[in-house]
Amino acid sequence: MTDTHTQAGAAVPRGARNARQHPVPKALRGWVLPLGLLLVWWTAFRFGWSSSPLLVSPGAVWARAVSYTASGELQTALGASLWRNLAGFAIGASAGLIFGATLGFSRAFERAIGPSFHTLKQISLFAWIPLISVWFGLGDAAKVAFLSLAAFFPVVLNTFEGIRSVPREFIEVARVLRFGRAQLLTRVVLPSAAPSIFAGIHLALIYAWLATLGAEYLLVAGKGIGNTMIDGREHFQMDLVIFGVIVVGLVGFSLNWVATRIERRLLAWRGHTVAQF
Repeated sequence: MTDTHTQAGAAVPRGARNARQHPVPKALRGWVLPLGLLLVWWTAFRFGWSSSPLLVSPGAVWARAVSYTASGELQTALGASLWRNLAGFAIGASAGLIFGATLGFSRAFERAIGPSFHTLKQISLFAWIPLISVWFGLGDAAKVAFLSLAAFFPVVLNTFEGIRSVPREFIEVARVLRFGRAQLLTRVVLPSAAPSIFAGIHLALIYAWLATLGAEYLLVAGKGIGNTMIDGREHFQMDLVIFGVIVVGLVGFSLNWVATRIERRLLAWRGHTVAQF
């Protein structure tokens, strides 16, 4: 009897067993929490659980989204924010890669510059705003400089740690095989450090987007999705504020999704090291 049950269980495809364990399709599992929050929001408004004018209906937010998109204001604001974000990310990540690699490869450079860098990284990012506003003003140049700073530090730290964490055994094997400097770099150091470097770039992209909203709140000149939310707050248009929050979340989710897919594609040679549940 036991053998019969064992054989029957073994005959069940793996996908079918996973379907039994997870009755909700995988593509829909991520929607459980948003839909639950939407249901609570609608219920709270429908039954008047709060009399505050700060609670607007989902329908009002949807109407605002439609009108704001149709007028082109959303595209203008979001385009300005994304341009700053990507410009700051590109500058900060590029500088971080160069600085982090130099710090990782050169002991002398680390001894001379490392202590100062590790001191500067302890300073809150927003503490740089007064200096940046004095040096660059309140326009796009200041915002891009702020975003570059946000992207710089995680890339430096992860690049440095990735290079320094290359196993010594790999270096010794490369020397036995008489690898030149270029071969050692391209066939040993960079492949070993790549996961850490990409983790830093991934973090930099996230931090740059978060800093984009902070820069638009503190350096208010110009267009941007953050400025849209400020306008909604000042005019007490809570539907516009909530719509802005939703847009910010969706853009952040999209940037993270794209970065994750690129990282998986470029590091596919590692295989799957994390168990899938």
